[in-house]
Amino acid sequence: MIKNYVLDTNVLIHDPNAIHSFEDNNLIIPLPVIEEIDKLKGRPGEIGMSARHVARELDDLRKNGKLFKGVRINSGGTLRVEVIEDFKEMPRFLSDKVMDDWILFYTMEIIRKSPDIKTILVSKDINMRIKADALGIEAQDYLKDKTDEMALFKGYIEINGDPQNFDPVKNKVMENEFVKFDSKIFKFKNGKLIPISVDQNTNVWGIHPLNFEQSMALDLLLDPDLDLVTLMGIAGTGKTLLSIAAALEMVTNAKIYKKITVTRPVIPMGKDIGFLPGSAEEKMKPWLEPIRDNLEFLFDNAGKSISKIDSLNFLQVEALSYTRGRTIPHQFIIVDESQNLTPHEVKTIITRAGVGTKIVLTGDISQIDSPYLDAFSNGLSYVTAKFANQKIAGHLTLSIGVRSDLSTLASEIL
Repeated sequence: MIKNYVLDTNVLIHDPNAIHSFEDNNLIIPLPVIEEIDKLKGRPGEIGMSARHVARELDDLRKNGKLFKGVRINSGGTLRVEVIEDFKEMPRFLSDKVMDDWILFYTMEIIRKSPDIKTILVSKDINMRIKADALGIEAQDYLKDKTDEMALFKGYIEINGDPQNFDPVKNKVMENEFVKFDSKIFKFKNGKLIPISVDQNTNVWGIHPLNFEQSMALDLLLDPDLDLVTLMGIAGTGKTLLSIAAALEMVTNAKIYKKITVTRPVIPMGKDIGFLPGSAEEKMKPWLEPIRDNLEFLFDNAGKSISKIDSLNFLQVEALSYTRGRTIPHQFIIVDESQNLTPHEVKTIITRAGVGTKIVLTGDISQIDSPYLDAFSNGLSYVTAKFANQKIAGHLTLSIGVRSDLSTLASEIL
C-alpha cells in the first residue's frame, strides 16, 4: 500500500540521499524544510555540505516536472514540495515562531487532505516524534542506516573445548573474529584458526596489554592485512591508547605506514571549529587534548622525549571536514569518538583511504553527544555491522576497564 512520508529537515541533513530510500511511496517535503535547508547551506563542515547536496538534488528534480505537483524519482515513488496556499492561522496549541510546529502543522494538513492514505512523519528528533504522537500523527525515526541490534558483535567468542575439534560453521565464527579457549586465543583468518601474535608480554611502544581483550585489540591494530579496525568499549578500556601505541609502532619501528593522522568529531560537527581563532591545528587543539595526553604517556613510557609534540613530522592533526575530496595513502588514521559520526560522515572518511592506508575507528556507543544519533544509528555501529566478516576488517568490543576501579564502576552504575 502506498504511503505518504513527510520528511523533517534533520533527516535530509543526516543522509542527503534520503529521498531515494522510500521505494515507491509518496515523499513529501514541507516548504518550511526547504527554508531550513536554505539557511543551513552556508554553514561550514558536513552540515553545510549536506544542505547544499540536498538543494542541488531537488533543483535537478525540477527537470522532471513541477515540484509542488510531484515528480517521479528513481526509487519508483514521487516527491513533492508541500505548500499551504489557503493558510489562515495556526492552531492555538502550535506556535508560528517554531519551525518544528510548522512542519507538524503541514503534516496535519496533509493528513486532512488525504485521509485515505497513511501519512508518517519521519524525523531524527526524538522530541519531534513525541510531539507528533501527542497530536495523533504517526512518526518514526529514519531507519535506512539504522543497524540491527543483532548485527553488533563482540569480536570474540569463548569456547570450552579443544581447538583441534573446533567447528567454525557450527559456531558461526566470522572472518578475523577471535576464539578464546581458556588461556589460548586464536584468530579465525582465511578459514583457519591462527594463534594471535600478541600476548601480555608483548611490548608496543612501552606498553603491554593488561588483559586478553587488549591482546586481541593489539593483534587487530598491528595486523597489516586489516585496512579497517573498529574498537568499541566503555571509558577506560584502552581503545585510544592502544590505537596510538600501535600507530607509533607501525610508523616509527615497522615503517609500514608513513604518517599518523588522528582526529575526532567536533560536536556540533562543523560549527564550533569555524568560530575558534587560529589555524586548523589551533582550532582542533581543545578537542584533541585526550590524544595529546595519550601521546605524552606513551613517549614517557618508551623513554622518549616529546617536549614538542607539534613538531613531529610523522604526526598530523586533522579536522574531519578537511578530508573530503582527498585521497590519503600510506597513513595510519585514527578517528576517536567516532560514535558521534553519522553513517554519511563515516563513509566520507573511509572512502578517502588510499593505497596502504589503515583506518581505526574507536568509540563508546553508550556515550553519544549528537541529538540525532543513538547506539544503532551512529557511524561506528553502522560500519561495524556492514564490514562484519570482511577479510580486510576486524572488530572488537572491549569491556574490561583498566583506567581505575572508580572509572570502571562509574561506567557500570552511572
